[in-house]
Amino acid sequence: MLSILVAHSYFLSFDRKQQARAKPYPPLATLQVASMLRSLGHRVQLFDAMLADGMAEFEKLFAATQPQLLLLYEDNYNYLSKMCLLRMREAACAMISLAQVAGARAIAVGSDASEEPGPYLLAGADAVLIGEGLESLQALVARLDHDVATPASELSDVAPGIAVMIDSEVRVRTDGRRLAVSTPAPPAWDLIDLRRYREIWQHAHGYFSLNLAASRGCSFRCHWCSKPIWGNQYLQRDAREIAAEMAELKRRYGAEHVWFADDIFGFRVDWVTRFAAELRECDGGLPFTIQTRADLMSPAMAHALAQAGCREVWIGAESGSQRILDAMNKGTTIEQIITARTRLRTEHIRVGFFIQLGYLGEELEDILATRDLIERCDPDDIGVSVSYPLPGTVFYEQVRQQFGDKTHWNESDDLAMMFHGRYGTPFYREVRDLLHEQVAARQPMAASIRPEERQRKLRQRWRQLIASEHSLRRADEPDQVLQTPIHFAKPSG
Repeated sequence: MLSILVAHSYFLSFDRKQQARAKPYPPLATLQVASMLRSLGHRVQLFDAMLADGMAEFEKLFAATQPQLLLLYEDNYNYLSKMCLLRMREAACAMISLAQVAGARAIAVGSDASEEPGPYLLAGADAVLIGEGLESLQALVARLDHDVATPASELSDVAPGIAVMIDSEVRVRTDGRRLAVSTPAPPAWDLIDLRRYREIWQHAHGYFSLNLAASRGCSFRCHWCSKPIWGNQYLQRDAREIAAEMAELKRRYGAEHVWFADDIFGFRVDWVTRFAAELRECDGGLPFTIQTRADLMSPAMAHALAQAGCREVWIGAESGSQRILDAMNKGTTIEQIITARTRLRTEHIRVGFFIQLGYLGEELEDILATRDLIERCDPDDIGVSVSYPLPGTVFYEQVRQQFGDKTHWNESDDLAMMFHGRYGTPFYREVRDLLHEQVAARQPMAASIRPEERQRKLRQRWRQLIASEHSLRRADEPDQVLQTPIHFAKPSG
């Protein structure tokens, strides 16, 4: 059987924003694949880049294990991996190059590699798997186990969705981007240092959170959302199985909270209701956080989530402008966002909004509409980004001709505009800061500045930004003076 070093390339130490948040989660998909390979009889070690200081730790482990195969399998559940950050790609290619020099075979699997296999193959990877690749991976590993010296040019014929480099060209037999029917293997938690994760969480937040996924994929078709692994498919696991897995995280690993990494958690009220019942049956309940959509938040869904132990819901609000939501093909309305917030508040569930700035066609009045939506809904938290063109999306194709030298963010707090939005990067960073301050100003805090004083200063900063917006437009945009009145909506409820 093969000696395999399984790794991923998301280094928390390379991402200052996420390092400051101090909410690291183990690489769930990477651990599932390591478990699958181990169950097939292979000798498996794992390099967890999440808490590593840098490449030196990988080099040390590689030298100690001397694997026959390096499998670079990114955590498909981690949205940061989907963002294809440049520093992480560079780290991945450095790992592959090291394996090549050492005479080991190398396979790469992940969002970035699926969309752009070329850089990974040029770095020395023998093959890149397109999509989740679980079935293709098993076939490929079996072939290498039979003959570890199989030429790379022959690997693409082993199974669908395998990209190789032949005569300086990327060749793929078929896409292979489809969901595996089988349930993922249970994560190999023993291959990582959970003690370090626990220490970071306890020190920064006073509790320990672990991650879990109840589904894979998303069937909605937002124009900006990349689906490099599962496409537009959605596969939900059995509610009893997820309840049992949560109970194990609670009892065996000491988790006190769970982050569900699903793109959309629950989806159907009957599933969430069964999940709540199964948790009660096995006494496995923990407070948890999810992501979902505003249009799925019926009164019954909000109640079922509360009964299951949900404490926080993150909704892709994206914008306070219906015109922009429609341009995104989001499929939700402003009223649905407001209603979802109200229903979750009734069930005492915290709400976070994901917000995008700078989408195609967004004007100042759309930004102010987003500000007013936040003021009206009063979310407990927000996450703000500028629109990021991900390969494989409708949005990417709309703006790809506008790209300059910068085609990827270096890290998650880059917030650089890579296409011709209405304004440049500094403007959107200022709006981001104002929106965060707007939410913070509504939160109870033991600050020396009185709440009314914070609100006054915040209004003043908005007025200053609006007054100077014409000078902050991109140089290639026509200069127009916008007469947009400042208005703060009254909070609901």
